[in-house]
Amino acid sequence: MKAGIIGAGAWGTALAHVSARGGADVHLWSYDGEYKHFEGLDLPQNIRVTADIMELKNTDVWLIVTPAAYFRETLRNARNAYNGQPIIICTKGAESTTGQFMSEILQTELPECVDFGVLSGPQFAGEVAQGVPTGSTLAGTNNALNAGHELLNKLYLVDSNDVIGTEICGVGKNAVALICGYNSIVAQENERALIFTRTWNEVVDLGLAAGAELRTFLGLCGIGDLFLSATSATSRNFAGGMAIAQGTPPQGTVEGIFALNGLINRAQDLGIQIPVLREMKQKMNI
Repeated sequence: MKAGIIGAGAWGTALAHVSARGGADVHLWSYDGEYKHFEGLDLPQNIRVTADIMELKNTDVWLIVTPAAYFRETLRNARNAYNGQPIIICTKGAESTTGQFMSEILQTELPECVDFGVLSGPQFAGEVAQGVPTGSTLAGTNNALNAGHELLNKLYLVDSNDVIGTEICGVGKNAVALICGYNSIVAQENERALIFTRTWNEVVDLGLAAGAELRTFLGLCGIGDLFLSATSATSRNFAGGMAIAQGTPPQGTVEGIFALNGLINRAQDLGIQIPVLREMKQKMNI
């Protein structure tokens, strides 16, 4: 199988390692030709790093792994290279300006793509790259699911047809992890548990209003990812929340900031009340 992976940060490069380990030939696209180097792990010979998006034209499947803030721009730049492949969205987030999720942006910017899916779950990139057992939800069309299983055969994948629910879980856990990191500094334990529970309830309410299935929030992309991201400083969002509480700039791209703004925009569109998420945004001044 030939895979095109768009985005060579930690998560994109980790998925390149997994795909290569499973037997695929991987074209890993990076806007500057660079990629994430994992300590003690060499890049396999069946991964080719490229800054030429046209090299992905004749691949069998695309994984898009760019930050949410650049997802739309990346799709526009990749349009000429698209050749009808199934696309699996591996970006967890919402566009802060519109509140749109990545699948909605995909359908707007690349409407000719009829087979697409979303990969989401408890996945720290460094462990995935090293081959640590990892499970994820894979939601999408049948062709996208089949391509995902063939490519990511080293991951434990649970199939779903609830694309919007899987996306909202990824967006929501980013926001809640950010809030939990912030509260780990400024709040005591009882209050942390209270806010954790109430914010996740608001995410679920928003998801149900958007047409998601309740069981999705109980799966790997829901409580599985929430457990991982909202309890560990290894999570970039949790660490970002800690940094905000300490008055220092967060390191790297903190998707939780965009996610929180995106959730608030979407809740307004749906007429859903999310008072605790709004209050935490105000407290964090983001």
